[in-house]
Amino acid sequence: MQIPKSIAFFAIILLIAFNLHAQTQPTAFINAKVYTVNPKQPLAEAVVTQQGKIIFVGSNVAAKKRVKDKKLVVDCHGKLMLPGFIDDHTHFVNGGFYLLGINLRDARSTSAFINNIKNYVGAHKSEWIVGGDWDHEAWEIKDLPTKSMIDSISPNTPVFVGRFDGHMALANSYALKLAGINKNTPSPAGGIIVKDSLGEPTGILKDNAMDLVHKVIPTPSPAQYEQALERALQEAKEKGVTSVQDITLNNDLRTYQAFYKKGKLTCRIYTRMPISSYKFLVNEKITAGSGNSMLRLGSLKAFADGSLGSSTALFFEPYNQDTSTRGIPMDIVTNGKLREWALDADKNHLQISVHAIGDSANFWILNLFEEIIKTNPAWDRRFRIEHAQHIRFSDIGRMAKMGVIASVQPYHAIDDGVWAEKRIGNRIKYTYPFKAFLDSGVKTGFGSDWTVAPINPLLGIYAAVTRRTLDEKNPEGWIPEQKITVAQAIQCYTINNAYAAFEEKQKGSIEVGKFADLVMLDEDILLIDPVKIRDVHVIMTVLGGKVIYEQK
Repeated sequence: MQIPKSIAFFAIILLIAFNLHAQTQPTAFINAKVYTVNPKQPLAEAVVTQQGKIIFVGSNVAAKKRVKDKKLVVDCHGKLMLPGFIDDHTHFVNGGFYLLGINLRDARSTSAFINNIKNYVGAHKSEWIVGGDWDHEAWEIKDLPTKSMIDSISPNTPVFVGRFDGHMALANSYALKLAGINKNTPSPAGGIIVKDSLGEPTGILKDNAMDLVHKVIPTPSPAQYEQALERALQEAKEKGVTSVQDITLNNDLRTYQAFYKKGKLTCRIYTRMPISSYKFLVNEKITAGSGNSMLRLGSLKAFADGSLGSSTALFFEPYNQDTSTRGIPMDIVTNGKLREWALDADKNHLQISVHAIGDSANFWILNLFEEIIKTNPAWDRRFRIEHAQHIRFSDIGRMAKMGVIASVQPYHAIDDGVWAEKRIGNRIKYTYPFKAFLDSGVKTGFGSDWTVAPINPLLGIYAAVTRRTLDEKNPEGWIPEQKITVAQAIQCYTINNAYAAFEEKQKGSIEVGKFADLVMLDEDILLIDPVKIRDVHVIMTVLGGKVIYEQK
């Protein structure tokens, strides 16, 4: 992968002080229940903003005295106001493409899955059909789909639709042919080409095997990327998300740059490039936190294993459902590249975050982090484990000791909880251990992994607080001892995520001097029955003091 040649120019403009929503006159948001996430001033009635920053937090009377133009006084009618939500893990531009493309997540049966593809192919003949986000665990038959299910409805249209976790996809025969995949094609390192009893590919490709098809899919045009980003930004506004910590690929970065220069970014982007690209960042002298208020570089993302849904997450013991496997380590783990890259990247002050799902993968990554700490000079490195889904309790203490951030996505818990036990049995006791993380002093951030889960933080808060699985079979919560409070969940979606991006002094709480990023809700999630949080809506989103979304 190559970083754009414009990276040098980008590195220069990162130094320019720029605020998209600079306000010359103060604006007051009054008559609100302001939950600040600031322990020194937990509650307030009003917030005053100016030039993109918060200049006052306190009473209505004092706030109104600071504003001369009464048109700049916003009455919040007693609604709950929080810091703008920060999502700790998104595939943001891909989320926009998902919203613009085929939706298979809503297919609750094999017939619905097939019909959705049939209808979409009918309207998009000869185009590559990608995206989808299907979930076979939601169907009446839990078996993986096969190419034979869709070949007859797509004989001349290549189809490559992914499972929602991003670690497995279904290709029809036409797509397999274009990719040169047949019964003689071996599975690549870190991936699986699933084959039937006769050795023929079923159409299911797991992890690195998906790259065989990705290589032959035409790259969307710059205009299509911009359309996708516009759609993603709109979705973020509506859900109260003012910052995302993104898994950023080459063309994504180009699109962010273009929007930044045009003043069109309405969400702050903390980029995390693939770790394989770290030398380009080093050469440009970019380090963790480089950038400005809207766009930052200096963080990296790597994969240690696959996913639980695809049975590729790496465990110490075999899967209960398939005892022939205990998961798949990524090829960069087995060939030593991840260790080599991580040691050098950390030495150059680039933040390292690693995807680890299974208990063995988490253990391996913690060992790597320990080696880096012992080998390299000390600095404020803020290691991150992305997902940290199934981690032995003995390793949680190691995370706390090293200051490793648990970057987790609570909605996954209520989704996986429907079927996880049949995969890993009693190992679910240390699955999604949110309370254990917090009780042990592990800095914990929340996000969505959009499009794997909805980007809506309120659904993430609902999941963390109730742990009620999507099938409603766990009304008291799945592994209920790991439930946390609403206040803790809000903290994980705000100040903790700001810390994970070296930005806790700029955002994450409603305090004087921080960015004026705010969100207002139609219900007080601190007071209502937690089960009702999933039905709460954002009624206003504020970025840099400017209202960028109001519920109609």
